[in-house]
Amino acid sequence: MDLPVGGINALAELLKPSDQGESDDDDKPVTASAKLGPGAIGQTAKTQAAPKQPPKKETKDIWDAEEVSEGAEYEDIDDPRLQPEYDIIFKQAVTTEDMFLQMSNKTPSSVSCEDMVIKIILPNTKMADVDLDLKDKFLSCRTPKYKLGLHLPHPVDSKNGKAQWISDKETLVVTCRMVREYDFLTT
Repeated sequence: MDLPVGGINALAELLKPSDQGESDDDDKPVTASAKLGPGAIGQTAKTQAAPKQPPKKETKDIWDAEEVSEGAEYEDIDDPRLQPEYDIIFKQAVTTEDMFLQMSNKTPSSVSCEDMVIKIILPNTKMADVDLDLKDKFLSCRTPKYKLGLHLPHPVDSKNGKAQWISDKETLVVTCRMVREYDFLTT
């Protein structure tokens, strides 16, 4: 293996400890390759440019409004109405083959559920006073006394939902078919 003389000198410079100084260093020509060492791999701290960010306002906010844009149009923090009690239940269609023979790929987890049932308890409310609006990822239920803005845990088919008013329990039951991107893999 034949190395040029300049390459041997550069290799000697790399291998020489930095605390041993020679008096004839000033006489040697310094090349760019002679200054290279293991620390020269990649970008150095001098050449890295810090990303320029706009100055931040001094607030105690955790997020900016741009970071929480999805569903923020439904929020109404100035509304003094109470939030009713609600419950989200996942429901799946189970047959005898699923229960006893376990012939399908269904499991007891919410992954195998097809429907989402939202039960909203609205005491002292009549069915005529309920205003219900269902979007793919948001449910809005408004009455003169209560308001519920609920971000749904899974997207639903908002066009084909079902709502039922149970007057003796003063409860609104909303049933929606869940729409998940990879549902075709479990069938």
